[in-house]
Amino acid sequence: MEGREEINGSKPSFLLTFWEVAVASTVVMAFVLGLTCVYLTMPASDYSFLKLPRNLEDLQILRDNLETYTAEYTLQVLVGYCVVYIFMQTFMIPGTVFMSLLAGALFGVLKGVALVVVTATAGASSCYFLSKLIGRPLVVSLWPDKLSFFQAQIAQRRERLLNYMLFLRLTPTLPNTFINVASPIVDVPYHIFFLATFIGLIPAAYITVRAGIALGELQSLGDLYDFNSIAILFLIGAVSITPTLMKPNHSV
Repeated sequence: MEGREEINGSKPSFLLTFWEVAVASTVVMAFVLGLTCVYLTMPASDYSFLKLPRNLEDLQILRDNLETYTAEYTLQVLVGYCVVYIFMQTFMIPGTVFMSLLAGALFGVLKGVALVVVTATAGASSCYFLSKLIGRPLVVSLWPDKLSFFQAQIAQRRERLLNYMLFLRLTPTLPNTFINVASPIVDVPYHIFFLATFIGLIPAAYITVRAGIALGELQSLGDLYDFNSIAILFLIGAVSITPTLMKPNHSV
């Protein structure tokens, strides 16, 4: 484990040990196996349209093709969606906003919100535990300043930690990806992490999933969050953090 402890000084000479790479590789293979099983149970067809969407055009193509299969092969599409979303969250792959839009387009508002919140929470939890095992050198290397800030805030707000974590989930103060991977490093208990994630993602999921129903009307991702939407999220976030501001924290 030489090199693992060099986290407060200069950048370590390598990020992951052989064992840590093996753990990450095993997780990847598990996801690949799950997707392969879904693929093998689908009817023979041209699946060249299947790829992670990187823009709205990709997403519309994916939506148009998957609508054909969703009604008849709902379970396979659902399982495939969940595996892909959780995989992206686990390994911090950008683009989950497109997956949230897709949930609205394929499953409607209520089912779409439930699907996004559950898979996003599962993916964030998977990232949390993977980071707990192998993430410290990676986080220290990539986000040293953010990690120091986050650690200081967690230490100051330990007594009302759930409120603070809810505030972070509801507002863009820190990226969700960073919160997922850094929380175990700064000793955020999993039950607090889980509750804040599950509850805190609901408002943003609702906004995104609802927009997915009218996918053809979106010109850019900037159309998702207008001033009113952002203001509402910050208002909810302000309410969630109010208890931490009203009661002095006496912990050191």
